[in-house]
Amino acid sequence: MDVIKVAATSRSTAVAGAIAGVIRETGQVDVQAIGAGAVNQAIKALIIARGYLELDGIDIVCVPSFVEVSIGDQERTAVRLSVEKREQEPGTGI
Repeated sequence: MDVIKVAATSRSTAVAGAIAGVIRETGQVDVQAIGAGAVNQAIKALIIARGYLELDGIDIVCVPSFVEVSIGDQERTAVRLSVEKREQEPGTGI
């Protein structure tokens, strides 16, 4: 599975484009962020990506979780946003 790592200095539009591209290709991506600024950029990117994908008739859902990651010799807690295509119910358009 693809993991997109977001920093506080990441451009939200660039991250949104990456999210949308992976969703179009594979239907699923994890977005990972450590720290308040990075989580803010990740959430903004997710909102922008949803707009990009809406133009293609694709809707997405997000399941947030915490995950422990190793950076150097330190363990850090990251926010992981598991994003995937929403399955539409037949005949409803939802």
